[in-house]
Amino acid sequence: METHRITVARQLKSAGREVFPAPESEGGWSTLVSREEKRQFAHCDADALRAELERQQRLFPQERFGIVVVRDGYLVDEYYADGVSPSHCFDTWSCTKSFVAMAWGMLFDDIACNQKKGSPSITLDTPVYSLIETDLPLSDSRKALITLRHLLTMSSGIAGEDHGLFGVSTQPDVGPFEHALGFGLNTVGKSAATLVADPGMEWHYSDPAMAHLSLAFFAVAGCEMNQFVQQRLLQPIGIETAEWGTLGGGLFMGPHTNPMSGLRISARDMARFGYLLLRVGRWQSKCLISDHWLCEALRPSQSMNLSYGYAMWLNTNRTRWPALPSDAFALEGSMTNRCYVVPSLDLVVVRVGAGPAQWNEPDFITAIADAMEVTM
Repeated sequence: METHRITVARQLKSAGREVFPAPESEGGWSTLVSREEKRQFAHCDADALRAELERQQRLFPQERFGIVVVRDGYLVDEYYADGVSPSHCFDTWSCTKSFVAMAWGMLFDDIACNQKKGSPSITLDTPVYSLIETDLPLSDSRKALITLRHLLTMSSGIAGEDHGLFGVSTQPDVGPFEHALGFGLNTVGKSAATLVADPGMEWHYSDPAMAHLSLAFFAVAGCEMNQFVQQRLLQPIGIETAEWGTLGGGLFMGPHTNPMSGLRISARDMARFGYLLLRVGRWQSKCLISDHWLCEALRPSQSMNLSYGYAMWLNTNRTRWPALPSDAFALEGSMTNRCYVVPSLDLVVVRVGAGPAQWNEPDFITAIADAMEVTM
């Protein structure tokens, strides 16, 4: 099987065609095995790369994680901690937010197409509270000015982590979406009722702000975001492992897609999503995410934090990852979950796992970037 996959990949490359992986159940990624293959087809120093992957196990022997490195469409190497298999899925925490941003980009494209048929227009600058279906009043009159753009760029003024709001976990008598809208305290007694800044004036990393995007998406699309993404994005690129849960329900608003965290996925399948972004939203002959939206999402979205696009982390001016080119971007989640995409290196690096909470990220990504500097 491995020999066949490598042979097919060689034929595609020699014909000038890009390599796209089949679903894992149908053979998966084209995998390079020998040092010479990795040097020839992926311009990679296999020994240096392997040394860094194995070093992660030595540094964090108690942690469970998986790492996948893809270059030029090939799976160059992968590493799994003890007890973890290639099919093992992890909660990738805030990496989930980047899937939310892509879902909205796809929805905006749908709306633009339907507008030609007479449907109403919804854009980044549409006020979100004009979309959310709720009888609750505004907890702060300034919230009427919050747009979809503000929410996707963390500039809504809704309190976040620097004000004690991590996630939307609440006491039993408060629903998660009610809390996000400003009605009810979280588990540590913090509220999202009053804005900490006027919309568009400050940058605050806010999970309650993201919760608004789930409510608005359901109201506009008429379906849950996780269902939309499954059908329109995950299935077409062969992702078979992902699970994305919901929040709320019962006596409270919902259940609706959890837009802050909760997307569980394997390292290999997360690499597919990174590879889709690397290929500018195109998978084989199909355009799944428009290049217009990716151009918008992968540039600084506001002036307060130039390292943040639309729920994507950027390497603007090489300030976030100095060892990587300035075109690098990433999905980032707690417990050391990452999906780095470096277009100028044709590189995707994924690390998913259950920890640690803190790690040697600069050393990790620098060593991998250095291993990719081998040329023919």
